[in-house]
Amino acid sequence: MTRIKARPVRGSWLSVAARIHRPSASSLARQGGGRARTAGGAMTVVMSTGLLLYVRRALLRELRQARKVAGAAQSVVLRPLPPRVAGLEVAAARLSAECGATVGGDLYEVIATEHGVRIVMGDVRGHGLTALATVAAVLGSFREAVHDEPELAGVLRRLDRSLARHLRERARAEHPSVGSVPDTPVAEEFVTLLLLEIGHDGEVRGLNCGHPWPYLLEPGRLAALSGDDPLPPLGPFPLPADLPPTDCGRLAPGQALFLYTDGAEDARDGRGRFFPLPTLLGEAVRARPPHPQALLRNVFTGLLRHTGGRLRDDVALLVVRNDRLSRAAAAEPPDRDACGSTAWARPLPTNPRPTQRS
Repeated sequence: MTRIKARPVRGSWLSVAARIHRPSASSLARQGGGRARTAGGAMTVVMSTGLLLYVRRALLRELRQARKVAGAAQSVVLRPLPPRVAGLEVAAARLSAECGATVGGDLYEVIATEHGVRIVMGDVRGHGLTALATVAAVLGSFREAVHDEPELAGVLRRLDRSLARHLRERARAEHPSVGSVPDTPVAEEFVTLLLLEIGHDGEVRGLNCGHPWPYLLEPGRLAALSGDDPLPPLGPFPLPADLPPTDCGRLAPGQALFLYTDGAEDARDGRGRFFPLPTLLGEAVRARPPHPQALLRNVFTGLLRHTGGRLRDDVALLVVRNDRLSRAAAAEPPDRDACGSTAWARPLPTNPRPTQRS
């Protein structure tokens, strides 16, 4: 029998298994490089995310600060009105078409002077800071002119000169290389404006430059203020030589004037229908006196409901109510013949429709 001589195995079977499964030096190097690359990529992602979060927080802080500054500028230019001015109850508010916006081109002011209570309501073409600068120019001139000028025509001419000067200066600043101001886009800017004066006896006179006439409100009655054809808006065209104010009659105790910018009438719903402003105002005063704050609340609520919260233009509202009698006398219905309201207001049509504007 032939014997087969086996070769002895060095070491135990464990050492053999260890040698079989022991990774080579190159394998370890590859594994270590992969872990390093993974760790480096993770660190890059963490650092990038942290940097983005820091930049985002910084931008949000700057945005909040810019909104605060814009809101402060707006409150200085378009300052809150007092609740009462020379026996007239006053309420005003505005609503911006841009979400989060605090500045716009609507303007209003009510000031008591020795000539009576003088009111301005206007709408500057455009939005943002450029419109706010124009608002500041017009209101600054108005606040001075109403005390200096005995006639409304003088006030309007002061506003026109101030606006023209402001537009010239803006054109030179924005287009310094253009020698002629009419060739710049600024020359196309304009402001629609309504000036009213309520005398101590309630007599109302007005000058209108392309702005909607207000509504007359009293318990159970709504009428549109009837006036002459409006003048062109301020800016593109010079004022005529003769500026006779429109005699609007007398604002009797208990009656109110509702002033607004055209963003209220021109607001549309998803089907293109105009906001029924006269209908809403008529319902608001059908059975109760026209309270200014309640009117503003009702109109703004109706506007947001009608448009689904998506306004296309800024809206400003102003309500002035004659509250110069005592409470007992003011509770009595006014004598229409005595106050002469039928001489300066016309009844609304059955189905009023706002003027369509492109």
